[in-house]
Amino acid sequence: MATGTFPDNFLFGAATAAHQIEGSNTNSDWWAFEHTASSGCRDPSGDACDSWHRWDEDLALVQSLGLNSYRFSVEWARVEPASGEFSLVALDHYRRIVQRCHDRGLVPVVTLHHFTLPAWMSERGGFESPEIAARLGAYTERVAGAIGDGIGLACTINEPNVVALMGYLLGVFPPAVRDRKRFEVVSDAMRSSHRAMVEALRAGPGHYPVGLTLSMAEMEAIEGGEAQYAQALEHLEDAYLRAVGGDDFIGVQCYTRLRFGPDGPVGIPEGARRTLMGYEFRPEVVEHTVRRAAAVCGLPVVVTETGISADDDAERIEFIDTALRGVAACIADGIDVRGFYYWTLLDNFEWVLGYSQPFGIVACDRATFERMPKPSATHLGRIARSRELGSPVGAEPRQ
Repeated sequence: MATGTFPDNFLFGAATAAHQIEGSNTNSDWWAFEHTASSGCRDPSGDACDSWHRWDEDLALVQSLGLNSYRFSVEWARVEPASGEFSLVALDHYRRIVQRCHDRGLVPVVTLHHFTLPAWMSERGGFESPEIAARLGAYTERVAGAIGDGIGLACTINEPNVVALMGYLLGVFPPAVRDRKRFEVVSDAMRSSHRAMVEALRAGPGHYPVGLTLSMAEMEAIEGGEAQYAQALEHLEDAYLRAVGGDDFIGVQCYTRLRFGPDGPVGIPEGARRTLMGYEFRPEVVEHTVRRAAAVCGLPVVVTETGISADDDAERIEFIDTALRGVAACIADGIDVRGFYYWTLLDNFEWVLGYSQPFGIVACDRATFERMPKPSATHLGRIARSRELGSPVGAEPRQ
């Protein structure tokens, strides 16, 4: 493996999301969606990984692996279960997670919105409601007031482009509609909500970097697909990259390559490797999207998510190694890349695909919730401790 090194302050972590691991998030739009026969969801989230109760076990795992950071999300449906009614118990729960991260030497990266809405907000129109930006701003203000003095980095909205695309254009996520105009309205609302949340976070307490996480891909056009490619690039990436001016970083989240023909997206090249998700196996996407994000918006970059679903953990290790080689190359070329977070810590609830997609570096028994680290977890931890690619087994951190 090619040699590469990472700065002493580089963040190596694993990422999670509340609805996917906590369990029993019964007050959310996703819980209702999962239990609707027409949703197409393979499984309901149910108890998930029981991380609402086992969160410190998860933090202990992250620490034991040698990672120095943990990314998780605060669940709006728990914090504000009814309009204007905030749960002190839920806020204290997340404050304890932040404090325990510091106790364990982990930089807490907090995401304020990760795909889900409280049921009451969904009933008011969700991201189509004219009050959504103000509501997210008020929620963010309460969370920041409770835990802001301990936040390491803050992410406002996780993949707003995916929420808009999947919920309002492709009809796969709630509210499961297919309407181009509604997609555009929601996309605008996402960017307005981000700005309101940035303002709330910066009002204090605490001083920490604030940014948006964006789903990006290695996009390309085949013959005749130039117009479709340009349209996808504008609506899914560039409109958001223009909207983050003044932020402290851009979070890049990337998994594969997308190709466009005259009629829209086309399948992966014949003979190309596929992941269990059916994606093209393309770890080079990390270097591509980091370089593009930095060039377009000019902000420091954090790879807030990347990874693969795989039954063969050797493929996951290969993906991690190639992805990190790309990150190291970006750093060597002077691009300000500040962290790398593997998606995900635990095999968990993968939205409409239920529990069929093992993305985690740690397996989670569906009956006992036992956490079982995979070889890829040890591998990523070894790189994090040594801050070098290709370091020998048992290598100690550089002095």
